[in-house]
Amino acid sequence: MNLLVVLGMAVALAMDCFAVAMGMSSGATRLTGRQTLRVAFFFGLFQFAMPVLGWFAGENVLRYIERFDHWVALALLCFVGLKMIRESFEKKKDAGPVDRTTGTPLLILSIATSIDALAVGLSLAVLRTNIFLPAVLIGVVCFILTAVGAKLGPLIGRAVGKRAELLGGLILIGIGVKIVMEHL
Repeated sequence: MNLLVVLGMAVALAMDCFAVAMGMSSGATRLTGRQTLRVAFFFGLFQFAMPVLGWFAGENVLRYIERFDHWVALALLCFVGLKMIRESFEKKKDAGPVDRTTGTPLLILSIATSIDALAVGLSLAVLRTNIFLPAVLIGVVCFILTAVGAKLGPLIGRAVGKRAELLGGLILIGIGVKIVMEHL
């Protein structure tokens, strides 16, 4: 497979990760290097692993999941997005902002943003394309764009002000709706 095609595919898959990382970090005053690395690592790892899983699953699985994979992504993104919106209207305690770079929120977002990568892996299996190089490039590009999005989020959050969490939640829901619209 042509390297430029694989790179274009990697950038396309990573754009959701970039936007989600920006949205989830917009409520923070700043992300530490460790938090940024953790988000980028998880998103990149899932973007690497899902095409590999899809490739090994082969053509038979595609028939079963392609009808509803976008709805799963929408549900996961809406779950986290609505939680962020609700938290944006709650009175804040002195505990500080919620860290979405750990635990369940990070896992949910990693899965939600990588479902399309599973379908790409299935498609590459149908095309009889080797999966190693595409999966590595997808993971690396996603890692880089996620780190950039995670670092831009707090800057945008400061510009938006107190309702940055609201904006972040709306961005996540918007990405989920976009995914569904692309599949209809």
